[in-house]
Amino acid sequence: MLSRVADSIHWMSRYIERAENTARFVDVNLRLILDLPESDQEQWGPLIQILAAEEEFAERYSEATRENVIRFLTFDEKNPNSILSCLRLARENARSVREIISSEMWELLNTFYLMVRDAAASEEVIQDPQGFFDSVKISSHTFVGITDTTMSHGEGWHFCRMGRLLERADKTSRLLDVKYFILLPSLEHVGSSYDDVQWAALLRSASAFEMYRKKHGALEPRDVVEFLLLDLEFPRAVQYCLNRAEESLHFISGTPTGTFGNLAEQRLGQLRSEVAYLRAKEILTRGLHEFLDEFQTKLNKVGEAIIETFFAERPVTRLQDEEFSAPFTSAISMSQESS
Repeated sequence: MLSRVADSIHWMSRYIERAENTARFVDVNLRLILDLPESDQEQWGPLIQILAAEEEFAERYSEATRENVIRFLTFDEKNPNSILSCLRLARENARSVREIISSEMWELLNTFYLMVRDAAASEEVIQDPQGFFDSVKISSHTFVGITDTTMSHGEGWHFCRMGRLLERADKTSRLLDVKYFILLPSLEHVGSSYDDVQWAALLRSASAFEMYRKKHGALEPRDVVEFLLLDLEFPRAVQYCLNRAEESLHFISGTPTGTFGNLAEQRLGQLRSEVAYLRAKEILTRGLHEFLDEFQTKLNKVGEAIIETFFAERPVTRLQDEEFSAPFTSAISMSQESS
């Protein structure tokens, strides 16, 4: 497969997953606000911190109000990680590989983008966005289902799945970090029934509440951390995402599992192994926020290694042997912007 094609498929998938998870970030805050005591003020600034977008936000907005933050994360075309921008970029990537993806994938993505674009013109969405964010999540889920059932599970599909899972692992970790940025300052609520409400809101925003209750029952912070980070069966858990992403990476390269033949396999294998041998108690003892911050840094390095290994532009080289006169070139493609 040409590297430019793999690049486009990979980033198409990542951008759709990113759009869905941005909807989840705003959704968790909206859910939490419903349960905040009257004495507590709405907190919207931390969402910008979690997504590391303080500078971009400050360039265009004077204050982190509800309306400004929702507009910035949802419809701001100058914000490359807004829902509208992500879907525009996903659509552009899909357009360039229409001969590789199925027509059903293209049609759904195009409809998805137009739905969000039309919503951007409505002030009602800013004032009451819950239904809109539900539609974003459902459309993303539908795209994944159509991809799995209409696209051959070869290299292209594995680049698509790997991109989606790496993006999801990052965003699940950031969603969990909401507890540190928004909820932890209310120390008087820690361990109370109000604390349970907060953890429940976090699980619901990750579509994890029912599956968590089936496995663990009562809400315990350590169990929530265990479930969202280390569960082997829940498809939004970080460890599940890393395991499946590594499977796709090895399918693409052909390197046997448990070994590595390139930088991407080495970094992803190291990170997956590190997470596999952790327990929630160790993470909480080290500090949840500190662990998540370090994890996100390492995951970004995995993404950089994938770009370098499969997508980055490389110089043309020639064989030195005089009996060959034709140039020997590696696949060349300009990489998409880094996450």
